[in-house]
Amino acid sequence: MEFENEGGVRIELPERSEALSNSSAGGHKAKSGGGNAGNVVVKAAVTSSSSSSSPGPGPGVAVRQPPPSSLPSAAPLFDIVVKPPPPSRLLSIMDNLSDEHSSSSSGGSSSSSKEPEYESLPRNASTSTHMIAGAVAGVMEHSVMYPIDCVKTRMQSLQPEPAARYRNVMDALKRIVRTEGFWRPMRGLNVTATGAGPAHALYFACYEKIKKTLSDAIHPGGNSHIANGAAGCVATLFHDAAMNPAEVVKQRMQMYNSPYKRVLDCMRTVWKAEGAGAFYRSYTTQLTMNIPFQAVHFMTYEFLQEQLNPHRQYNPSSHVLSGAMAGAVAAAVTTPLDVCKTLLNTQESLALNSLNISGHLSGMANAFRTVYRLGGIPAYFKGAQARVIYQMPSTAIAWSVYEFFKYFISKHHHDRRSVY
Repeated sequence: MEFENEGGVRIELPERSEALSNSSAGGHKAKSGGGNAGNVVVKAAVTSSSSSSSPGPGPGVAVRQPPPSSLPSAAPLFDIVVKPPPPSRLLSIMDNLSDEHSSSSSGGSSSSSKEPEYESLPRNASTSTHMIAGAVAGVMEHSVMYPIDCVKTRMQSLQPEPAARYRNVMDALKRIVRTEGFWRPMRGLNVTATGAGPAHALYFACYEKIKKTLSDAIHPGGNSHIANGAAGCVATLFHDAAMNPAEVVKQRMQMYNSPYKRVLDCMRTVWKAEGAGAFYRSYTTQLTMNIPFQAVHFMTYEFLQEQLNPHRQYNPSSHVLSGAMAGAVAAAVTTPLDVCKTLLNTQESLALNSLNISGHLSGMANAFRTVYRLGGIPAYFKGAQARVIYQMPSTAIAWSVYEFFKYFISKHHHDRRSVY
């Protein structure tokens, strides 16, 4: 006869004849057989007198013996077979113990049930998070808006050829595609995307680090517009150092009748004809333009976030609107500087020849004087419409993608900590 409790303990009671034969053999031996493979078998002899006085086998174990009248003087042997619990049950027990240990060590499960704090990224992953999010945002921004950037470069030309004079952005796009091919506005995108990744990774990581440090010093626990502007200025130094060579190659390939068909051809030609310094000829001008641009850009974005998203939660609509408005304001203010930068990058031959300027134009002061001589005050705002149209969706894309990846990575990190 067999009896089994919930814990996996089975009691086997042999029949009278089997018990007698086992008793005569004097066996305290393990029972073997295919049915007990993997189980632990214990044989013991129990007398009728001791069975009544000894304590029970424990909770959940039922032992049934035949009536005393049918037993001989020696009690029969019985087999206690302990079966190990199945693996699934063992894993369940281990999980329960692990959960109890983690909850007791962390002071309860209330902290793990909270939503991740969007603005408070994990300290050990914050820099890498900002760099990854910034790199993706930069590549997306420049890739999506590259055709408009091509139009902006052409419309900032101070002495364009008759075939390259456009009324507005849409007219420029249509004429470029119709006369020069469908993919012409995308020429030079590969070098821009290659430079935008590391440039924006440094840009956002530096901005977040400096903003937090200065904000804690100037306005502990709050937001400081001075800190935002200063962080944007310092971050621009690293961004432009990585991005300026790509800007030179990109804008030369974007010009009308550009002799360069491939990025490597342009780089080799510029290196041989003008030297390595050509790739950083507009760096000071770029900084002169981008430092005020980024200061206005970040201060406007943070100000609008205070108005539209005061709790600083992940809110895609507020990020898109704040980014677009910040880009438009900063682009309009700094258009004259961008015109000078484009002139230094492209070294526009028709414009320089019309003023009998030989050699290469260099320096911010020379660029400002040349622009004025070529077109007066209105020349400083050439391409302003294209620049604003480019910057509004560009900065909206950059901020929305950056904030999304920041939120996604921080939430993923929070979920992993909750699981473990």
